[in-house]
Amino acid sequence: MTPLAAALDSAKCVFFDFDGPICRLFSEHPADLVAGRLLKLLDDQAPRLLENEDCPRHDPHRILLAALRAAPGHEVIRTVEQKLTQEEETAAGSAASTPSAHALIEELHGQGRTLAVTSNNSATAIRVYLNRHGLDKYFSPHVHGRQADPILLKPDPDCLWRALKSTGTEPGECLMIGDTLPDWEAAKDAGVDFVGYARTEPKAEALAQKEVQLIVRSMQEVLDAIRGTAGAVVRPPDN
Repeated sequence: MTPLAAALDSAKCVFFDFDGPICRLFSEHPADLVAGRLLKLLDDQAPRLLENEDCPRHDPHRILLAALRAAPGHEVIRTVEQKLTQEEETAAGSAASTPSAHALIEELHGQGRTLAVTSNNSATAIRVYLNRHGLDKYFSPHVHGRQADPILLKPDPDCLWRALKSTGTEPGECLMIGDTLPDWEAAKDAGVDFVGYARTEPKAEALAQKEVQLIVRSMQEVLDAIRGTAGAVVRPPDN
């Protein structure tokens, strides 16, 4: 049994990050467009709020996180979060599915695993996508997205703690599939095993540099492993 298959075999509950492992949220509603709208909102209502913050200007979530760092109690934060939620809901209506993700979700559910979403995206946007594809029944009521108050984004493990509580499971019984370092950091802090999904070589290298032990390049690899036909798992290079 491969390490990936072994990790999956011991998981009673599987947590999915949303944007990446399940779908490409901004595939048809570009993230840089959304980011530009958030920046304009910030410039209009709180000029110079981000002038001392170093954050990518094309990433909506990094912009929200930068605003939180700069002025966590500022009233504009709630407005920006609401705007981001609206944009995510729009994006979810046309988001492209991650290849093999739906089949993996159905397979895990069919095996009796409990499934949850643990995401920095809004729960309403996540449900737009899940309902659009008939997947909500596999996750409900365990969809744990960004909360408006307080806004705790990964790497804070808040959404994982909420998932553990709602599913009634212990960290050692769970596994998370995510595609970013904040996903891995949140899982690590919560004591949950982690599989890194790296669609591109730079993502694989970023995860490997942090010594993430289980990295896959497709959801098909995870599906094969859960079905007992696993291929090779990408590993961090030996130091």
